Amino acid sequence: MKKILLVEDNLHNRTVFETALRSHGYDLLIAEDGERALQVVGTYLPDLVLLDLSLPKVDGWTVARTIRANANPQVSSLPIVALTAHAMKGDRERALEAGCNDYISKPVSPRQLARTVAAMVKAA
Repeated sequence: MKKILLVEDNLHNRTVFETALRSHGYDLLIAEDGERALQVVGTYLPDLVLLDLSLPKVDGWTVARTIRANANPQVSSLPIVALTAHAMKGDRERALEAGCNDYISKPVSPRQLARTVAAMVKAA
């Protein structure tokens, strides 16, 4: 069973994403802020990180850069998908430059989320 770290501070979004992913058989780890996300990544080594970019404590941009800079290649090579309401011109490129492998703007349908996750964990 693939472990997905869902980093999302909005309870409604977290619940929708969690329900969709669990229904597809994924094991979920949850972090509500960037600081906790970095702790979970180091401790549990998920197969994929779904990362909101607007987070309390440590923002998602910093989380992605920190993961990419990790000395452990198992951590630094983790697939990261940005999940964000940032839909301004250039935000996708900024997310990719920060180290994200893919970018999905909210609102995202549970079906689209499941398709993206399946493609990312298959490629990893």
